[in-house]
Amino acid sequence: MRTLVLVLAVTLAFGAGPVTEKQLLEAQRDPGSWLHYGRNYAAWRYSEQTGINASNVARLAPRWIYQTGVNGKFETTPIVHGGLMYITAPSNHSYALDLATGRPIWHHYKPVPRGVNVCCGQVNRGFAMLGDTLYKVSLEATLQAIDSKTGQLLWETPVEDPKRGYSTTATPLIVKNSVIVGMAGAEFGTRGFIDSYDATTGKRLWRFWTVAGPGEPGAESWAGDSWKRGGASTWVTGSYDPELNLTYWGTGNPGPDFDGSVRKGDNLYSCSLVAVDATTGKLKWHFQFTPHDVHDWDSTHDPVLVDLDHNGRKVKAVLIANRNGFYYALDRTNGKMLTAKAYTQVSWADGIRPDGRPNLIAGQDPTEDGNKSCPGIGGGHNWQATTYSPATGLYYFPTTDGCQIYFKYAQEYVDGLWYQASTTQGIGDEPLVGSIVAVKPASGEIAWRYRLVSTPTSGLLSTAGGLVFGGDREGYVFALDSATGKVLWRFQTGGMVIAPPISYEFRGKQYIAIAAGSAMMTFSLP
Repeated sequence: MRTLVLVLAVTLAFGAGPVTEKQLLEAQRDPGSWLHYGRNYAAWRYSEQTGINASNVARLAPRWIYQTGVNGKFETTPIVHGGLMYITAPSNHSYALDLATGRPIWHHYKPVPRGVNVCCGQVNRGFAMLGDTLYKVSLEATLQAIDSKTGQLLWETPVEDPKRGYSTTATPLIVKNSVIVGMAGAEFGTRGFIDSYDATTGKRLWRFWTVAGPGEPGAESWAGDSWKRGGASTWVTGSYDPELNLTYWGTGNPGPDFDGSVRKGDNLYSCSLVAVDATTGKLKWHFQFTPHDVHDWDSTHDPVLVDLDHNGRKVKAVLIANRNGFYYALDRTNGKMLTAKAYTQVSWADGIRPDGRPNLIAGQDPTEDGNKSCPGIGGGHNWQATTYSPATGLYYFPTTDGCQIYFKYAQEYVDGLWYQASTTQGIGDEPLVGSIVAVKPASGEIAWRYRLVSTPTSGLLSTAGGLVFGGDREGYVFALDSATGKVLWRFQTGGMVIAPPISYEFRGKQYIAIAAGSAMMTFSLP
């Protein structure tokens, strides 16, 4: 009874109303909310607020800190709406927090079943919201609908069988009355897909397979029956263009990661960007960044939608800082390449042809004895959230710079077990380093580069106050000048920062919020 009274009190105090389709379409204009994984459907992660700016950010200080007490990688992007903050945490935990104090309103938890195998930690990247319902995926590959007021589970729909290596970790994407979700598990020989579910009932509306099977376009790009174990996970949330009614999702590596001899061909649609009709699930176009990838260079990045001036004409573009070391701008209406330019050390290709295919350099594939190639397994830019600022016209992303030794060996496939066919190794006298890079979207020219102490972990946020916020492996949250990359502020949180920051307005004041260690933290000016 006490929990219910507290929920009702908070609801009455802040007047939280249901999230509408119109609000989701206009999310960029609402300073008091954060309603999408990427802030808006275009995935800009940009705040229009100027209360915190380059002249006063040095005074930024913590307001409240909520300790979840949950171990693991804390990768959530919060939803902020109606005076509440909704977060997910590792191992199927989630919370509603009071924006004023950080006190928990409710806590939802469903234990992860035994035997669920995952690649990279029991992570979850956040909620989506429509009406009074929150949507999240569970580690055991289900989609859950949760009452935003009480934290009670409304329904749960199986997405795939976790015993076969499937899991789900990405924030869902709401489009009209549907919930679009991706999946993880390429390292277990799964076949990747993107799903859409009815937001009211949880019934599946469509599935697009990201590995082309028999009778489908692209099936010839897989030798034999290798498509059955093709990978191509979709473990980072896509974006959406309402005018084109297309949703854009990046796909991961083919399986197994390093032994390409058992899956000869380009392996469509792995390491690609796919544009899918949001109503039907039909493929409109695809662009493959790394055909027949043997370096585990997932293309699971947040596709950022920007209108660019290209050769004297305005083009509806999509921006990708790819894990293979190249930055790309594509025409998002048809998938044609506009720009491709290396932003870090690259040894596997000496450029990208006009048709989008790389000019390969021989001798770069993994071997049993090990072979050096650049970039390393983590990229270039990996999954960490990027940001675009319309104020500066720059696109910002973190990158790992350097090379690794790639190995391969023959590995028998066993259903539901790890299927990578070897690994990588660092180079002792050539340690990997990290950077934050600002790129001019139309040309790919680097405007500035900020060197990190180590390889990056956190995503980014840009603001109209002339700032780019991020975090690092050493536990710092920082603010950079968005025009120059100069450090203007930093704060030691006490825990590694893996999640991206967000910004919102509450009671007339701008806040920055970010997960660090096992805590949710907010900052504002005094």
